[in-house]
Parts: sequence; C-alpha cells; structure tokens
Amino acid sequence: MKIAIIGAGFAGLSAAKVLTQFGHDVTVFEKTPDVGGVWSATRRYPGLRTQNNKDTYFLSDFPMPAEYPEWPTGEQVQRYLAAFAKHFDLERRIHLNTEVLLAEPEGEKGWHIKARSTRSGLESDYQFEHLVVANGIFSEPFIPPYPGVDEFKAAGGRLCATSEFNHIEEARGKDVLVVGYGKSSCDVAAAIGEVAASTKVIARELLWKMPRKIMNVLNYKYLMLTRMGEALFPYIEVKGFERFLHGPGRGVRDSMIGSLQKVATKQLKLDKLGLVPEGTFDRIARSTVSLSTDELYEQVIAGTTEVARECEITSLGARDGKPVAKLSDGRTVPADLVVCGTGFKQVVPFLPQSVQDEITDERGNFELYRQILPLTVKRLHFCGYNSSFYSPLSAEVAALWIAAHLMGGLNLPPLEERREHVRRRLKWMEERTEGKHARGTNIIPFSMHNVDEMLDEIGINVGPFTRFKQWLLPVNARNYRMVTHKLLERQKKVQANPARFVKAAH
Repeated sequence: MKIAIIGAGFAGLSAAKVLTQFGHDVTVFEKTPDVGGVWSATRRYPGLRTQNNKDTYFLSDFPMPAEYPEWPTGEQVQRYLAAFAKHFDLERRIHLNTEVLLAEPEGEKGWHIKARSTRSGLESDYQFEHLVVANGIFSEPFIPPYPGVDEFKAAGGRLCATSEFNHIEEARGKDVLVVGYGKSSCDVAAAIGEVAASTKVIARELLWKMPRKIMNVLNYKYLMLTRMGEALFPYIEVKGFERFLHGPGRGVRDSMIGSLQKVATKQLKLDKLGLVPEGTFDRIARSTVSLSTDELYEQVIAGTTEVARECEITSLGARDGKPVAKLSDGRTVPADLVVCGTGFKQVVPFLPQSVQDEITDERGNFELYRQILPLTVKRLHFCGYNSSFYSPLSAEVAALWIAAHLMGGLNLPPLEERREHVRRRLKWMEERTEGKHARGTNIIPFSMHNVDEMLDEIGINVGPFTRFKQWLLPVNARNYRMVTHKLLERQKKVQANPARFVKAAH
C-alpha cells in the first residue's frame, strides 16, 4: 500500500520503519527541519531531559548509545531518533520542512494530501491509499488567553509556551514567571533560575513529584516502571494479583503508596518549603507521573526562586512602561518573560471538520479503538495516541498492530462492541484522571496493560516468564524484538491469500 504518515517523532518513525518492513510504500511528512517530534531542536526548552532512564526509553531493535547519561538530554534523544532514521534507511522517505495543510478522504481512492514547504511556501498535492496520523498529542501548546496581552507585549513583554522557549539567554537578567507545576514548567524554571534576575513559578495546583532516586539510592524505575508499580493503581479490569492488591491486600498497597509519599515529602523538603500537595500520593498517576526537578527545590531553599502556590495570573499589562503581571494573590509583579507549561491541545488541524466530528465524541474525546483505530473512518490509523511511561515501545507496538490490521491479521469485535468498549474506557479515563486524560489519549500509568492488549489482539506476546520478571524489574524493550519477526513470518502465509489485504484496507 501507498501510505502517508504525518509526523516524524517516535510514533511516526516507528510506523515508517514497521510498515516499510511489511512492504508498504511509506512517505513521512514532518513540518520541522529535523526528526524528533517533541525532541526537535525547534521545540526543545533549556533543561529538557527524559523522565525515563535510557534503559527504558528506546525502540526494541535500536538501543540508546552506551555513552549517553542515565537521563538523556533532549538534544541526545533527537540525535538518537536521527540515527534510527538513518539506520533503517528512512531518511529518503521523510519530507522535512513540509507541513500538511489538508488530509482529505476520497472514498475508495484513499486520501488526498495537500502539503506546503515551510521554506519556499510552495504547495504540493499527493494521493495515498492509507493515512497514519502520528502528529503527537503534544503538538500544539495551549497558552491561557490572559487579558491585557497586547499592552504587555507593547511594553516589551514576551509570552510563550515552554516548547517555544528554546534559548536560555532569552531569560538572562530578566524577571520571569513560569506558569504551571508539571515537568516542563519545573525544568524550565530551574534552568531560568540560573540566569534570571528573578524567577517565580505560578502554580495553580501543586502536584506530587517522584524523586529520580528514592532516598538518593533506589532508582524510581524499580518502583514505577515495573508491572508491580503499574498494579498499585486500579485498572478498569482488575485481574490476577491485582485483585489481591485492590481487595484483601489493599492495606499492603496503601502502605506502599504511603511510604512513597513520606519519602518524597522528606527528601524534597516539601514540608519545610510549604509545597506539600493536597491529597495522597496516588494522585500522582491521575494524568502523568512527574519526576522532581531537584535543582528547582534547591533554588527555592536558597531563596533565588519562588513557587507561588494556589496562584494564577489574572491579567498581563504594563506599569510605568514596563511589562507586569497581576496575580490572584493580589500582587502585581514585574514580568519581562512569561513561559507557560500549561499543557497542549490534542488536535489534528489538517483533517476536515467532518472527519474530526466523526472521530471524536460530544466532549471532544478521540474515539479510537486501542487508541489506534477510528470506529467508522476508513483507511485511517493513529499511532502514538497512547501516551505512556514507555512511549517508544507503546508507539512501536501500535505500529505493529496497524501492520497486522492491514494484512487482515486481527480478529476485531463487531463495530458496536468496539464503540461500547471505547465509550466505557473514555468514561473511566475521565473519572480516573479528574478530567486530565488528554481527550482520551493518556493511558498513564497503565503502559503495559495497553501493550498487552495490543499484542494479545495481534496474537503475539512475550512469554509468561518475561512478564513475571517485569513485575519486579523495569520492562526491557529488547524483549519485544521478536514480535516483528514473528509477524513477518505470518505475513508470508497471509500473502498466499491477497483478498485478506483488500478486506483489511476497507
């Protein structure tokens, strides 16, 4: 098949590599000048590094370089992805600096793609039989619509998202406000705190943070990046040992969560700093698990950075010709630069509104079976819309699921069963995350549950002994290399019956 892939981050490159291996003619469209998605040089903020250590953040047949540090920088991850594209001969298939303006279905013909060069402005038209959307769920930053922005900018103030703040020198000697308390906000604030005249973190709500090393000794991966860590939180369908943890053994589970809360509070000096979040530590998993930025807490202790808790910017403006921000605690503070780590819009702007309406529910949530397959739109898949602890592995397995589906190798439930499955999951996700489920694309902390469900549907999963080890040890993506090989063997048998390809495509 002739397949278009939109996006060249982990998901887009995984899909390109897998679908090429299965004989498809793939073209990748990427609007930035380099591959990498959120790791692109055009989107990296100072201080960006992975939440995972390098041994749990790679694609199954292409490990991170041995010389990389335990938590690679954004620049190192981008270099890794560029090397991946080169190693698997994907570079010739990738159209960089090319933004997709429109991806329009044309019935049995497939998809019409209109793209524009971000360099020359020239537009081109393409025809494909199939479309894979891998533009990422963190592709369009959300910046609150503060009153007074025009006056603020006229006075020389700058308002931007963390992904738009790419050079630390832009903050040197300035009064800076960083909005939000997630990972990107804290990372940026720590970097800015080294050079700014003043740094304030404006935190509407404090979040629990996980130290990278518990008691400065035990790597958090042994607690949160295992099946046991995942099982501490109740899944929509509780099975096996999880039934014990959330039934007769709930006291054991609660004790483990409580111990983590005490350690994090003490180690990060949250009591002393007045930064203990509301609720219990298990709220850390309602939307995303955020690792602590140790340098930020050190700056708060030293008094060089302030965290304004339970506080918001009510408006921006100017005073005496200089940019300022009014805060909900009554203060008006100088603000040469306001950097917002206030989340992203989960959007697919290149799809016609009619298609967007067909793939989302009345609340705007994506109705995708397994976070991959639309219920009714044909010749379309999504890859990377299952945000997880193991995003590279999750994207790779989603790509394999797509390959299996295209060869007719999945025995899926009927449409109405899939529809009910998706709606029930969305309702559960919304309740579990207190509405912070990124329009149905966030599956954290249930990374391996999602991987298992995709692989079980393919009919190829790692063995019980490997899964048992994963209860105590972090998941190793290398164990999943064999899925591609076995699926390719299956394809040789399927090719004896071409009608199955036709069935899958329609």
